[in-house]
Amino acid sequence: MWTILAEAIKKPSQAEKNLLAFVSLGKLALLLMLTPNLTAKVMAQKISLADWQQQRGRSADSVADGNNDSLVYSTDKGKIDKARPTEAGGTAYPDGAVRLRREKKGRGGKTVLTISGIAKPVSELNELCAALKKKCACGGAVKDGIIEIQADKRELIEQHLSQKGFNVKWAGG
Repeated sequence: MWTILAEAIKKPSQAEKNLLAFVSLGKLALLLMLTPNLTAKVMAQKISLADWQQQRGRSADSVADGNNDSLVYSTDKGKIDKARPTEAGGTAYPDGAVRLRREKKGRGGKTVLTISGIAKPVSELNELCAALKKKCACGGAVKDGIIEIQADKRELIEQHLSQKGFNVKWAGG
């Protein structure tokens, strides 16, 4: 609809320019009522739903078949559950070392250790995270292939990871 408005008002009068300067999404109907010339241009540009979908690169059949990627809810089928992508595990650094980093920024002043560079699937990262949480007696989680431990026990974590066969490097503060 905005493209139709933009095409319809390529050469607006000064009064229309003044009105357009104060337009927000909620005031669109008021604008159309106040400028009959603009309303006539927009109304002349009305197209059917099928034509609009075709212009956007979709056919009416593909929408009816359920091949609509942006569809969230349908009155026919109810809530549409999309297949979630499989979670990727961690990725290793080129030198093969595991980075142990202490972070406080953006965490409300709380210290968190992040362990990155472990190239394992998510299930193994979760198991390692659970073992580290038990060892440190604290909380933690796996987010985007990075293990977060909610304590500043770098020496204990470094010792545990070294026993598991990882080459550990301290990074950051």
